[in-house]
Amino acid sequence: MSNTSTHSTTRRLTEGGICIALALVLSYLKIPIGLSFGGFGGSITLVMVPLILFAVRYGAPWGILAGVAFGTLKYFFAEGFAVSWVSIIFDYSVAYGAVGLAGLFRVKGNDYSKLPLAAFVGCLGRFVIHFISGVTVYAQYMPEEFMGMTMTSPVFYSVLYNGTYMLPNTILAIIICALLMKPAAKLPSAE
Repeated sequence: MSNTSTHSTTRRLTEGGICIALALVLSYLKIPIGLSFGGFGGSITLVMVPLILFAVRYGAPWGILAGVAFGTLKYFFAEGFAVSWVSIIFDYSVAYGAVGLAGLFRVKGNDYSKLPLAAFVGCLGRFVIHFISGVTVYAQYMPEEFMGMTMTSPVFYSVLYNGTYMLPNTILAIIICALLMKPAAKLPSAE
């Protein structure tokens, strides 16, 4: 392994560790929302922003890896809730791994103009995983009534429930990423 390659890998791992640690700290600063609707959880946080920034700097594979690491740590160290080992994997490891899909819009040089789009894709990826978890794992816990509506479809319930916290999180992540476009462009290139 060349010295340049070692330096590059060390830099990625270091930045990844910093972004994961920052996301973990941000996970404690939250507005709980899911429980107020009679559900299991879900909150509004800024945890996805460092993961999105890391993913767009180094690409989807590295972003997914950082997301999986964060999600797993979040379950164990930040008041994670699960009804089974499958929900741990889906709602934490895989869901936050999907945020790494933001890396599909990897930055070329210092062009962070697609950062809001990357945030949308990463958030959408997380929503899809939570939706699948809601339809499969949590369907048996679907209440008869949710947000004043009679629930008969696990699909509708999962969209509605996960939308209560993912929509505000997505909007917040896109806004923050849009505000960070110019400062991020001043960062040294990841290449």
